Amino acid sequence: MPSQVPLVEYLELGDDPRLVANECTQCGARFFDRRNACASCFGTSFKKAPVEPTGELRAFTIVSFAAPGIPVPFVAGVIDCAGTSVRANVINCPPDPEHVKVGMKVRLATYPIGTDDDGTEAIGFGFEPIS
Repeated sequence: MPSQVPLVEYLELGDDPRLVANECTQCGARFFDRRNACASCFGTSFKKAPVEPTGELRAFTIVSFAAPGIPVPFVAGVIDCAGTSVRANVINCPPDPEHVKVGMKVRLATYPIGTDDDGTEAIGFGFEPIS
């Protein structure tokens, strides 16, 4: 079986892929990037916190122009996962206003991005509609 690596460090792969945020132990603010201090309270202690894999699309845009090599159109969105805000693409859904709506229920989904010369597969994530 080929090996897999997550495209971002806050994506954990396995039987149940999930996102893991850095949560400030002082105020509970969550961040996906590494922090030296909390942007909300300036606390300096963080713990790993799993993010709910389902959520609600709060805002989106249909991207029509992108860098060369990036297929368009696609949907970029902001998803509320039980209070944690996640910026991600909406995938496995036609990128048009007929199919994408604010308030729609979505779930975390992973997909292969590409494979290197050694056979290691990079895995990305997005959110797909819950039907």
